[in-house]
Amino acid sequence: MVSICGGEPMMYPQIGELVTGILARNRHIYLCTNGMFIKKRLHEFTPDKRFYFNVHLDGMEKNHDIAVEREGVFKDAIEGIRLAKAAGFQVCTNTTVYKETDMAEIEELFEFLKQFNVDGHQIAPAYGYSAVNDREIFMTRDDIREKFKDIDRLAKKYAVRQTPLYLDFLKGEHDMPCTAWGNPTYNVKGWKGPCYLITDGHYKTFEELMTQTPWESYGAGNDPRCEHCMVHCGFEPSAALGINAGLADNLKMLAWSLS
Repeated sequence: MVSICGGEPMMYPQIGELVTGILARNRHIYLCTNGMFIKKRLHEFTPDKRFYFNVHLDGMEKNHDIAVEREGVFKDAIEGIRLAKAAGFQVCTNTTVYKETDMAEIEELFEFLKQFNVDGHQIAPAYGYSAVNDREIFMTRDDIREKFKDIDRLAKKYAVRQTPLYLDFLKGEHDMPCTAWGNPTYNVKGWKGPCYLITDGHYKTFEELMTQTPWESYGAGNDPRCEHCMVHCGFEPSAALGINAGLADNLKMLAWSLS
């Protein structure tokens, strides 16, 4: 699976060609976008079961536009979702929960989106890390666990696309080790290491990233920069690897996979 993110990847002039090329390699794609340019550039894409527009929405119109610091973004995103679904594309949403986020509004958002038949939702906490360690907005692990204490009910009511073990981790029921290699990022300088959020170096090849990064030095308890990180693309692999911890976890993952 390839996540095409930014910035705003829909501003990239060859984005349609890039998506076509990745699909030709038989990869699944999440194209992460604020949705503003879907209407303008939809004709450059072809619906495919391996391709999703992943539209970022942090709340209903007023609070979403405040979060992105620009009026009209919510309306453009919703129009993009409507047009993409009408054209046969798969669309999911991606929501960041901040310290001031009202979880009732997130439920209101998911309910509002039902009319467009979106294909699922991703949701993640705004955890503090070294580049954005602002405690007025970003949360500690304890903050996150309080905010996500009711996530099971939300996940059962709507199509939340995270594994149940990761959701347990957000609630504090699992204490999984970070697998930073679960979120490799490639940019113009090469493979960014160790992860999406921390840049201690760049590597020319993926093999160099995997073999030369001192993975044991990272994660909560090992590096203070990792203390409050709960990024889903880093911990979802831990959920998959950790299912051998108990029969109940195996059964939970199996039921989720088949649902």
